[in-house]
Amino acid sequence: MNDIRRQTISNVKKILVKIGSAVITGAEGLDLKIINALVREMSDLAGQGYSIVLVTSGAIASGKHRLNIKGSLKSIPEKQAAAAVGQGRLMRVYSKAFENKGLYVAQILLTLSDLTDRQRYLNIRNTLSTLTQWGVIPIINENDSVAVDEIKFGDNDNLAAMIANIVEADIFINLTSTAGLYDCNPAQSKKAKLISLVHEITSEIEAAATVETSSVGTGGMKSKILAAKKVTAIGIPCVIAPGKRKNILTDILAGKEAGTLFLPMADRLNSKKYWIAFTLRSRGRLIIDDGAKKALLDKGKSLLPSGIIAVEGDFDQGEKVSCVDHEGTILAKGLVNFSSVEIRKIMGLKSSKIYSVLGHKDYDEIIHRDNMVITQ
Repeated sequence: MNDIRRQTISNVKKILVKIGSAVITGAEGLDLKIINALVREMSDLAGQGYSIVLVTSGAIASGKHRLNIKGSLKSIPEKQAAAAVGQGRLMRVYSKAFENKGLYVAQILLTLSDLTDRQRYLNIRNTLSTLTQWGVIPIINENDSVAVDEIKFGDNDNLAAMIANIVEADIFINLTSTAGLYDCNPAQSKKAKLISLVHEITSEIEAAATVETSSVGTGGMKSKILAAKKVTAIGIPCVIAPGKRKNILTDILAGKEAGTLFLPMADRLNSKKYWIAFTLRSRGRLIIDDGAKKALLDKGKSLLPSGIIAVEGDFDQGEKVSCVDHEGTILAKGLVNFSSVEIRKIMGLKSSKIYSVLGHKDYDEIIHRDNMVITQ
């Protein structure tokens, strides 16, 4: 087991660290002792030549404590207001802690729309690349003070998985309040056993994860497994580990037993296909026939208009849609070359008929294979 861990981390240079709210907050707000301990570790690793990118939660929890708010916040305006109060405090604490170690930090607040727009996505990637080249620690959080459901990541596990792809991290370390992934909920069963190594995220592994969250967290283990599934799909190993354990980052990078290690998939997505699969939201669905299904899954072909039975939703050219069979099973996701209005006019036809129906034909395919990700 340790040999697998040591081999997995042997070539790690760039580390994406995600710290959950339950790790760095407590009854007295931000837990300065834990934050300083983690900052010390990250600073030591930076001194050893590692590049560190940090995704951190804690803004809402910090704001609640500062405002002496008890219990859960129900409405979006309440959460946004608490985040607006707490984010400044959170950054001051991190900035001071890293500055004491001779390192500078940069605050980056994002919403999902910042990453779904390809140009802004590339701009963010260039900014993060420059910061890491300068030896600055990027500290990233969701822009909770302005995010609404349509542009929310859902939780910082999802955000961190997307950032891992953007910065091309060599490992994703997700620090949480538990020791890792158990085979069942340890809060409900004394027989629960820690799963140290996951070769593949199967349906059984997903079923072992619970959706319960702490009073200050939003994701639960379920979201952490989904984040692990996303990063391992592009060849990045993931470790879910206890953030309050002493020297946790150092131990992980030394190949010691710590948390749950998820090995990267052998058949990996490239960065663009990851962006299509996991960052963009589907704007509609194309129901395809059995012939098109076989062409996509077995022959590696593009989707042609002749294989489309029906169109659901309204979308423009270039937007992401899901391809489903007649039973509703999602087979693929991709970027369409035609709008929903145009596809309804040419579905079921051969590509040679596109011009005569639409009066133009820039593409033969509804979705080109290069802009498609197979999900089955």
